Parts: sequence; C-alpha cells; structure tokens
Amino acid sequence: MSDRKVRVRFAPSPTGPLHMGGVRTALYNYLLAKKLGGDFILRIEDTDQERLVPGSEQYIIDALKWCGIEPNEGIGFGDGPCAPYRQSDRKAAGVYTQYAQQLIDAGHAYYAFDSKEELDEQRKRFEGMGKAFAYNAVTRQNLKNSLTLSEDEVKKRIESGEHYVVRIKIPRNEEIRLQDIIRGWVVVHTSQLDDKVLYKSDGMPTYHLANVVDDYTMNISHVIRGEEWLPSAPLHVLLYRYLGWENVMPQFAHLPLILRPDGNGKLSKRDGDRLGFPVFPLSGELTDTKTGKPETFTGYREKGYLPDGFINMLAFLGWNPGTTQEIFSLNELVQAFSLERVSKSGAKFDPEKTKWFNQQHLRMRTDAQLAEALIPLLKAIGIETTPAFAQEVCRLMKEKVQFTHELRDQGMFFFNDPEMYDADVIKKRWNEQSAGFIAKVKDALAAATVWKAADLEATFKATAEANSINPGSVMQLFRVCVSGAGGGPVLFEMVELLGKETIARRLEKALNTIGK
Repeated sequence: MSDRKVRVRFAPSPTGPLHMGGVRTALYNYLLAKKLGGDFILRIEDTDQERLVPGSEQYIIDALKWCGIEPNEGIGFGDGPCAPYRQSDRKAAGVYTQYAQQLIDAGHAYYAFDSKEELDEQRKRFEGMGKAFAYNAVTRQNLKNSLTLSEDEVKKRIESGEHYVVRIKIPRNEEIRLQDIIRGWVVVHTSQLDDKVLYKSDGMPTYHLANVVDDYTMNISHVIRGEEWLPSAPLHVLLYRYLGWENVMPQFAHLPLILRPDGNGKLSKRDGDRLGFPVFPLSGELTDTKTGKPETFTGYREKGYLPDGFINMLAFLGWNPGTTQEIFSLNELVQAFSLERVSKSGAKFDPEKTKWFNQQHLRMRTDAQLAEALIPLLKAIGIETTPAFAQEVCRLMKEKVQFTHELRDQGMFFFNDPEMYDADVIKKRWNEQSAGFIAKVKDALAAATVWKAADLEATFKATAEANSINPGSVMQLFRVCVSGAGGGPVLFEMVELLGKETIARRLEKALNTIGK
C-alpha cells in the first residue's frame, strides 16, 4: 500500500443540493490527494434512480468549482482512464453484472425472489413477536431464494422474467475487523449484519456493490466519507474479500458529523432555516422528486461569503493543524492536512465563527480585488464609480466589515450625501456651541490649501482649540455631519477621499437640516 499512488474520490448522490457536510468530505479528499501528489475524482452515484433530483448533478459540479476544489477527473471535469464516472452509465456499459455473477458462482451471494408484500408480511409477523425482521443467516432458510429453491426452479423463475434481487450471503458467526485511519480498529460481528441487496434484475447495482466495484476498478487508495457510512464498512470489507481484492482494499477514514450549534444532533437544512444561516454552498431551486414541489435554498456564495473563507471554516470542522494558526489559504491547508489529525467526535458548527473566518479572508484581499467585487454591487443600484475611488473605499472600509456587500451597504456615504443623521449622537452632541463649531470648521476646511488627512486633522483640532473646545468632544458629531453615521473608517482619511467640495456641501446641508 505504501508505494501505491493516492487516488481518492468524492462520490455524492444527486438527490438534492450538496450539503456543507458533503463539501467538507470533498475538501478532505482534495487536500489528501494534493498533499500526497495523487488524483481526486468526482463520481456520481445514482443507483437509487427513484430519488434522483434533476439539476442536482450540475449543482454539485458548480459548488465544487466555486469552492476551488476541482477534481482531476470525473463528471464535469473531463474524462480520465476510468470513465464513465456516472454509475448509471457504468451500468449501461455492463460494469457490474460480471461481479454480481462472480459472487453468486462462488457461493457468496444468492438470488432472492421475495416480493415486497411478502417481506412486509414477515416484518409484521416479527413485530407481533416483539422482534425486528432482518433477512439474514437465520431467516433466509425460510424465504424464497436460491438457497431454498431447486436449481431448476431458480432457472425457470429467472428465464420467465420474474423480478429478483441478488443478496450477499453474510456468514453466520464471524468477526469483521476494519482498521479506520480516524477511528482505529472497528470490529463488528456478522450477527449484527443482514444480507443486503447487491444487484437487481433490471441490471442496476445497489450502492454497496457499485461502490466497491467502482473503487476497485478506479484504483481508489483511500475512501474518505461521512460517519453515516461506517455501519456499511464491514459489508464492504466482505465484498473485497469475496471478490478477491483484499490485497488492494483502500484505507478507510470515516469523518465525524457536523453538529448543530448547540451540539445536539446533526446539522440540517431545518437548523439553518430556523437559526438564519446557510447549510449549502450555493443558492438555488430544485424540485423534490416525491412531492413534485420546487424547494428553494440559500447558499454561502449568495450570502456574501468568500470561497476561501468558507473552505477555511469547513476544514476546521473536525480537523486541526496542531498549532495555533487558524487562517489558512487552500495551498496552506494542503501542506498542513493529515487524516491523523481528524477528530473522532462530532464538530459543532459555529455561525459566528464562520463570519469571523470570512472577515479574516476579506481583509487578506487586496484593495483592487475588493473593488472588483464592489463595483458591480454599486452598479446594481445605479451608482457609477471609478476603480481608483472604489479601491480607496475598500482600503478604508475593509477593517470594518465581514462581507463584501457590507463595503457597499455600510459605505454608502462615500457615494451619496446622508439623508439621515445618527439620532443618538445628535441628541447628545448637537447644541448651539457645537453647531457654531461646525460652521467654523466648514470655513476652515474650505480655506485649506493642502487636502491631506494629517493636515485636515490638524486644521480641525486647531479650529476647536481656537474656540476653547476639546476636539474629542466634537469629532463624532463632525463625523455624523459628513457621513450620517456615528462610526466608520479613519475619519480624516475619509474626509480626504470625499474631497473639499463634497465636505463643504455636506457640512452646509447638516447645518441647514439638523435641529430644524
């Protein structure tokens, strides 16, 4: 195994929008592949045709692209040596049938002809006895399958087109041992397992067979997936053994759950709706297959999150670098990542810390990068500006905001004269003396020959002191007259950027409006 090329896969089912837990699974696969010089593959597992939701597959592709964790090969990213990468296409190519037959011929699987109604009857009978029904080593001897029917009867049923499934024949009394990179040794007794369906008479494999066959034929070296798949791992170990692939079985790593903010239970869309945060990377609308109704959902992208901030946050939901560093670029995550530092226990999602991650990454953007995002936001509400002015706004505002759209929303005073003034500041600070000071500082600034922040601040303070006023007592009021807000970026740098004409106009407007 040590000399084997690392090949990992993200293998979602297109049954709805991609949850952030799925994005984290994709991220950890990506990080391991890049760290170890391997390949990252996107495979679409669509064996459960009844649950497919149109548009989900494209949503998965778009989400991975936005996050910047693009596969080397797979659906939407170009064919590689193991195409096709969609299980329904692989079924059409006859990939799975031979392996189902191999298991039957070796005595590790069997045909079962029980109808849904017959199995429901068995469940009711067991419930009546206070037990749970399972199709297993005990019950299969009394059911309708190739272990209880004659060979001729089995052949006759198949040739007549009767519906059947192929079930794995789980041994009755055996321990299955699996070494998980995150959880250590996992030991499960076969008495806890049932004879899962592997293959259906329409030629479609179930998840279990398709998953193992695809991982083998795609040379997957590591299977990194969610904790919910851990109960299936012993079955998959048996399939590797029965198909003769035990020596190339991938290493397994089952990731911890992402928990609600209170730590009680798995994070769901309902939690996001209830508490007001997204649980999907992108916004969209998909039609629920069962109800036929469109379902809309909100994503991190549309809420103003940066992909690198989102990814940084996700990386820390279950992993830590073993240092005090929290802010990582994607390349830095690649260098620092290891599965050995992924926790066994669930990771509690913190919406406020998510905003903090976004804020840190926003501050790391250059002023030009932020301006490039700000200009279209302004244009959308009819405000035109120059790249140079937008960059200066971003320079002054980026320490004050958490999201790109807040550069616009909280910085509107750079583009429009204020229509309202902070009521609390006006109530506390506006009086005859302070109004007189505003009039005097207006004249002093109008007479300024150098329009630089340091000189403007000196003029302001000199005017205050000449009128026996403490500059600090009128500085916030001056800010409100200029911007309408009681807080904001560095005051005199803001004044410098707005320019002499704008400042004169706004101070005059404040004098004619406030207190009138």
